[in-house]
Formats: sequence, C-alpha cells, structure tokens
Amino acid sequence: MPVYATAHAAGMDISACIDAPVTVEPFSTALIPTGLSIELPEGFEAQLRPRSGLALRHMISLPNTPATIDADYRGEVKVILINYGREPFTVSNGDRIAQMVVARVDRVEFEEVDSLSDTHRGAGGFGHTGV
Repeated sequence: MPVYATAHAAGMDISACIDAPVTVEPFSTALIPTGLSIELPEGFEAQLRPRSGLALRHMISLPNTPATIDADYRGEVKVILINYGREPFTVSNGDRIAQMVVARVDRVEFEEVDSLSDTHRGAGGFGHTGV
C-alpha cells in the first residue's frame, strides 16, 4: 500500500512489486510493476514523481515526470524508471521507487479568440527574465 513516510509528506511512497530483481542499465528504462490499482474520485489525478534520494545517489528518475494516473484508469500502476547514471541500478521487490501525489484537477473549456489581453511579460518565453 502507498504510505506517507512522515506526518507532513506531500507524496506517498510507492514500492516495486516484482518476482525477481530488475536491473536498469545506464541510459535505459524499465517498467516496474507496483501491484497497485487505484480508483480515484472524479476530479482527481494521481501524479507519480521521482524519489529525491534515488535521484541524488543513483541518478534514477521518471522520464515522464510527473506521470499522470487518470481517475478513470483501473489497471495496475506501473512506474517507468530511467537510469541517468553510469552504473546499473537494481530494483528489488519492496524497494520504494517513486512517490505519488493525489491532486485535484480542474477541467476547462477553450474558446477561440482573435487576441489575448496584454501583460507585462507578454510573449516572453524561455529565459526572458535573465539569470
């Protein structure tokens, strides 16, 4: 079961549920089962995020972070791990491999318009505010 590691943790730890260890080679990915299926209320999503300790010590992350689990998905939650490190990384059954944050989702309807309102930023994009 997902578990909050501390009283004020935003994310719940998610663990591997595998029959045999899985080795993630450098610059490769692996799909890790969790043995977990969830039913979220309408208007919510679950986000899977990397664990900071795995990122710092082993360069392990999620390539699609945050991964989204929709409220209507009923299959097993699986985690895509990527090894950005130089050494193979082995996942064993029960290892904490990701964290999950449940968040409210607002749905919007788009409207086509001829122009947008002005702001101080305007169309300034990547890096426009400097270093």
